Amino acid sequence: MIADLLIGLVAAIHIYILVLEMALWDKPMGRRAFGLSEAFARSTRVLAANQGLYNGFLAAGLIYGLVAGSLSFKVFFLVCVLIAGLFGALTASRRILFVQALPAALALVAVFVKV
Repeated sequence: MIADLLIGLVAAIHIYILVLEMALWDKPMGRRAFGLSEAFARSTRVLAANQGLYNGFLAAGLIYGLVAGSLSFKVFFLVCVLIAGLFGALTASRRILFVQALPAALALVAVFVKV
């Protein structure tokens, strides 16, 4: 039960990231969320939309795992989110460790503890 709630939270985070990166990247809310200048946001809009799409696929995989009750989907996509979060924390912003990797790690632990 708790594991599925945490997985739902991780999926919701990635849907939010999808919206920020695909629709709001060069808008005031998106620029504030990522600390971007207007010029940089405008010039990187297409790249951000691509990233947002990938975040959407992560959310879709987690949602499918929840709906289908598929342990393998849940674990696979949580590991993908964890790896992406660790890579992002190392290469882009340490904040990603707490926003993306930590929730995925907690959900993964909950899946294996069967909470």
